[in-house]
Amino acid sequence: MCKEGPLVAVVDDEEPIRKALSRLLRLSGLRVETFPSGTEFLESLTGHIPDCLVLDLHMSDIDGFEVESQMAHCGFRIPIVAITGRDAPKDREHMTARGVAAFLQKPLDGPTLVAAITAATKRSRP
Repeated sequence: MCKEGPLVAVVDDEEPIRKALSRLLRLSGLRVETFPSGTEFLESLTGHIPDCLVLDLHMSDIDGFEVESQMAHCGFRIPIVAITGRDAPKDREHMTARGVAAFLQKPLDGPTLVAAITAATKRSRP
C-alpha cells in the first residue's frame, strides 16, 4: 500500500495557475486541493486542515495577507508558502515576520516550490 503525501491547499485566483500547480504537486506525490479565493479556503477550514498552504498574496477577493491574518486570529498554524507576481520588499518582510515557511516569486520554479512544501511540512510535524 502506498503512503499518501501531505495535503497541500493552493489558493490563487488565476485558474491556469491553480491547474498548473495542482498538476505539478500531484506528480510530486502530494495530495492537492485548490481554491479560487481566500474566502473559500477559509470556509473550508471548518471541515479539515491541510498540511501546507500555497497562498497567492495578491488576489481580487481578500488578499493573501488577510487570509494569513484571519488564520492567525483563529489559531490555525498551517505552514504557508507565499507566492506572488510582485516581489515587493515590504511584502517579503511582512510575511517573513509573520513566519511564512517560504516566499516565492512567480513564475514559480517547480522543484523549488516542491522543496519549500516538503521542508514546511517536515518542520510542522511533531
